[in-house]
Amino acid sequence: MLHETIHLTERFSQLAQNGCDPKLSVYLPNNMTDMGRGDQKHPCLLICPGGGYINVSPREGEPIAVHFFPEGFNTFILTYSVGERNRFPVQLREVAAAMEVIYENAAVWCCDTERIAIMGFSAGGHLAAHYTNYYHCPQVREVFPESKKVNASILCYPVITADPNYCHRGSIERVAGYFPVTEEDMYVFSCEYQVTEDTPPTFLWHTAEDDGVPVQNSLFY
Repeated sequence: MLHETIHLTERFSQLAQNGCDPKLSVYLPNNMTDMGRGDQKHPCLLICPGGGYINVSPREGEPIAVHFFPEGFNTFILTYSVGERNRFPVQLREVAAAMEVIYENAAVWCCDTERIAIMGFSAGGHLAAHYTNYYHCPQVREVFPESKKVNASILCYPVITADPNYCHRGSIERVAGYFPVTEEDMYVFSCEYQVTEDTPPTFLWHTAEDDGVPVQNSLFY
């Protein structure tokens, strides 16, 4: 296994605001050139752990990345910026930056750029769904004019809606900067309103007993 951690601000200085230091942890299987697999391309999985946009949970990072190794994936964990000073669109831009790095290194890392999935847990699920549908929004394209889309998403007990009756208030308040959001901004922060015919295939899972993120979030999406 090949492993490295990339500080995204070293590649994209425009991300270095408010002390941000987003990191991309890279886990690559050895292609075993002595077995004739040197050019074998791998599907990719970009993981966004949860944490309510106040921290980034380690338990939803490396254990998940390692789990997908037997399936032949290149896996990537995004430690995105959180905290009161880091609001939308900070995190979306950091996902876009991670995608740029994957594309730029695709040949060396043997990445199949037509099979890149994003996976998110809880608030990371919001980030994953948000980027899946909103990767081309003006706030992202201002920094990454050719921001890349993902080909599939996996959403695990995701925060989806900004509806005050069903949302995870802490996550929405931290990413938006205020709560409740206005009707105008409901479209910006409620991922269910962003789903279109261009939304890629998505696998969702949730539990009805979840008392942190109501299951309605997944049902709405």
